[in-house]
Amino acid sequence: MSTPSTIATTARAALAADPVIAVVRAPRIPDAAALCEALAAGGINWVEFTYTTPDVTEHLKKAADAGWRVGVGTVLTADQATRGIEAGAGFLVTPGCRPEVAEAAHAAGVPVVLGALTPTEVALAVDLGAAAVKIFPAKAFGPGYFKDLSGPYPDVPLVASGGVNAGNAAEFLANGALAVCAGTDVVPPAVVAEGGWAEITRRALAFTAACGRG
Repeated sequence: MSTPSTIATTARAALAADPVIAVVRAPRIPDAAALCEALAAGGINWVEFTYTTPDVTEHLKKAADAGWRVGVGTVLTADQATRGIEAGAGFLVTPGCRPEVAEAAHAAGVPVVLGALTPTEVALAVDLGAAAVKIFPAKAFGPGYFKDLSGPYPDVPLVASGGVNAGNAAEFLANGALAVCAGTDVVPPAVVAEGGWAEITRRALAFTAACGRG
């Protein structure tokens, strides 16, 4: 059986090779598998559904059953972690350091990206076995903050989340972020809700091109 450290190492390598995570928050998702397909057509292969979206576990199951790499975010409790994993989530994401979520992820053999902001929280996330540490809100502190954090934490994989767009994503990556989260810049809630898959693909292509992945 894989250990938490092995699982984390594998997840980090996958993120380094494919460093964009689409974070979906929408009032409704008409077809989760079609949404994943539209994102993949634009070069984004990590999709994070969130507990702020109604019926999120149903969307997870549909997308996972179709073979897409999906995870669940805004995970606050061990119960949410377990329900997400049972629905097919291949990774978990939290907005802050949540020890019980990390424990549930390790027990299930699933990588977890723990949220943090301060240097102290980054250290806590590492101690809890995070595969990567999500810095949120990234835009509030800017790309330079990632360079600052990389000083004392050169080996900690950091993910930029919150306010990241096609105009600044490359700068976050250049300043030390292992990966970036694409939110409303790529998956606007209204476009997702209406099933605007061609528009989602167009936005994903623009984002990945700006990251130098196109």
